[in-house]
Amino acid sequence: MTRPVIGISCYVETARFTVWEMTASLLPHAYVEQVVRAGGQPVVLPPVGEAGSLVDRLDGLILAGGGDMDPASYDQEPLDTTGYIRKFRDDSELALMDGALRRGLPFFGICRGMQVLNVALGGTLHQHLPDVVGHTRHSPAPGQYGPMPVRPVAGTRLAELLGEDPVDASHYHHQAIDRLADGLTVSARAEDGIIEAVDVDDHPFALAVQWHPEVGVDDRLFKALITAC
Repeated sequence: MTRPVIGISCYVETARFTVWEMTASLLPHAYVEQVVRAGGQPVVLPPVGEAGSLVDRLDGLILAGGGDMDPASYDQEPLDTTGYIRKFRDDSELALMDGALRRGLPFFGICRGMQVLNVALGGTLHQHLPDVVGHTRHSPAPGQYGPMPVRPVAGTRLAELLGEDPVDASHYHHQAIDRLADGLTVSARAEDGIIEAVDVDDHPFALAVQWHPEVGVDDRLFKALITAC
């Protein structure tokens, strides 16, 4: 059986490898491994050229984690805590998102990917969660995931896949959805009320989560994406 081709968006950052330090298109390998284990063929999509034109060549799309979106994309000024903005990546992923939704392409957003989805449909973001919830459990320290359960909402696609009991989740995000965009349904929340997953209404298969399932052992969401493809 031919593996479905899954495009995964990626970073462009300065990186060190072997004897080199230079600008690189890169992606944590956990995303790639999860797609392969689930039965897909991953293809990394750098945010260059006309990325939106690639949608017709893909069987599915993952928008991966990364730095903050430019708050101008949802009509706000950046806070001092907002950082790692890469406008070229915003533009590329918004184009990919638009193409995927118009075509009905199976889609899975992870962390930043959920934020791109919400902004693409007209929603807004909390720019710094500690100012909203009064704690740092969603992003406890640089390079350190925060364990915190999320609870799927009954009747949503996410609940069909994961059940309605709390799900262990690895968090690393200091931003999250504020105003929910039209066309999205909240499908999970953290215990502090923060939106942690959404379903896209009237779409064959499109969902997004705020946590990082690629670093966990539960591969049900990746398998569901491949099955949809």
